[in-house]
Amino acid sequence: MDWHQVMFSGLKYILWDFDGVIIDSNKIREFGFTEVLKGFPKKQINELLLFHKKNGGLSRYVKFRYFYEIIRKEKVTNDLIKFHADKFSKIMHIHLPNKNLLIKDSIGFIEKNHKKFEMHIVSGSDQNELRDLCSSLEISNFFSSISGSPTPKNNLVENLISNERIIQNEACLIGDSINDHEAAKVNGITFYGYNNSALKNLNCEYISTFSD
Repeated sequence: MDWHQVMFSGLKYILWDFDGVIIDSNKIREFGFTEVLKGFPKKQINELLLFHKKNGGLSRYVKFRYFYEIIRKEKVTNDLIKFHADKFSKIMHIHLPNKNLLIKDSIGFIEKNHKKFEMHIVSGSDQNELRDLCSSLEISNFFSSISGSPTPKNNLVENLISNERIIQNEACLIGDSINDHEAAKVNGITFYGYNNSALKNLNCEYISTFSD
């Protein structure tokens, strides 16, 4: 019996975060925020990038709002948030459909085991953009569902558990951020940290590699 069978013993469902777990998109996401907000003070953009790195599971809508309301301390309309989010999305559509960005360690496990477990993506990325991207990368067929923002991740997991009638002790969430850990915790499912060693400080289960 290998470690996969031990760690995932009793589980039927694996919920996956996307950015930083299935695809190495962090540099492109950072470029997107920098490009959309160019013209603003560099110090403020760097503050946003720091917030983005610490809160990978949050949507771009939340992050742009944070930029205005917390960093710049000014009101912002929903229309302006959407304008920035749409501009960000166009940049992602250009740069992310690249199979070389897929994380070989995790995608190899997914390819090998997607018939053993029911797999779902729950991501802070825009849902429509995420589904198009997974289709372009030819990985959609590995997952029973692909869900994203603007619905918050806590609610994505809650909705999935309810709609699919998932028994909580039969499911886990694999993610690389504190927001993923929170989404698993508030919904009563197991959390496995991955690709972010800082998560070891949460005393959670941690996957260093999927390789045998």
